[in-house]
Amino acid sequence: MEPLYTKGIALPRLGLGTFRLQGDGCRAAVEGAIGLGYRHIDTAEMYGNEAEVGDAIQASGIKRADLHVTTKVWHENLAPDAIRKAFDASLAKLKLDHVDLYLVHWPSKTMQLGAVMETLMKLKDEGRTRAIGVANFTVSLLRQAVEEIGAPIACNQVEYHVLLEQTKVLAYLRSKGIPLVAYCPLAQGKITDNEVLQKIGAKHGASAAQVALKWLLDQDNVAAIPKASRAESQQANLDALNVTLDDADRAAIAALPTNQRLVNPAAFAPDWD
Repeated sequence: MEPLYTKGIALPRLGLGTFRLQGDGCRAAVEGAIGLGYRHIDTAEMYGNEAEVGDAIQASGIKRADLHVTTKVWHENLAPDAIRKAFDASLAKLKLDHVDLYLVHWPSKTMQLGAVMETLMKLKDEGRTRAIGVANFTVSLLRQAVEEIGAPIACNQVEYHVLLEQTKVLAYLRSKGIPLVAYCPLAQGKITDNEVLQKIGAKHGASAAQVALKWLLDQDNVAAIPKASRAESQQANLDALNVTLDDADRAAIAALPTNQRLVNPAAFAPDWD
């Protein structure tokens, strides 16, 4: 599957999410995924696993140019000096001289978005990150970043799966040619027992999860980063690329309820619009 080209980088459509992967298990999972062919690894300072991700990248022996690495700055660090400090710490833990994509992990109600974006753009100008972007941004926040500030946003990473529609965000991103990167693309496992998805999967010799993942990856300008610690799950997600959904399948998926937001931290989530 062709990568998504955005702001000077090639973003592999299927990546490995690492949230909640820790210690030796994280290192083994990332190294194993690279061995299977994954070329897009997603982490964040808040995950507390950048050092293990970095160890796995080194152990894999893969050329740096062949791997896309994303990390993120936590919402409590969105002042210019704090961003720089967080970025330096992330890079040191990852044992890299640059990342491919550096994201604002969550917006903050007290952030000065102009100063935040200016700091990220400077990191990009310095060659320490190849591109910058955001996560969990609403359309109004995206509009502010893209249209008012003029920041070269390479993606917006949001929760997106068959049980949560993102119509407004997708429409805005597509109008600007900005990819959506779907986290929790398998709805934290909630789709595994979904009868509609199981039925579609049975038709294609696939699992419900593979159907849900391919439904996302069939969409224009959408990438996905399912977390998977076991080699079997990582391979199953890669094999989802081989599933071919038809119009009847898509119609059945479109009829599912789509209001199940699973990641909505009350203390700092934005007002979803």
